Amino acid sequence: MFLHLGNNYLVNTKDIIGIFDIENTSVSANTKEFLNFAAKNRRVVNCTYEMPKSFVVCLDKDFTETVYISQMSCATLLKRSKRMPE
Repeated sequence: MFLHLGNNYLVNTKDIIGIFDIENTSVSANTKEFLNFAAKNRRVVNCTYEMPKSFVVCLDKDFTETVYISQMSCATLLKRSKRMPE
């Protein structure tokens, strides 16, 4: 199944490692370092033109991480992911 992240961006739910609140997690030095590393390696996909509320980390089949920045809240994305059949 796929999870809609906003603005016609979809990710496979099997690829999702985690869904994170951008405001609460970006204060950590480790998270900042991770996001900067992903951006430098062009592994960040910006799914919004609005203020971002969350980011979703996915692991592709070739074990490369991709970070999706979304305007959807973590709660919304979590509700959407739980409504999907297994």
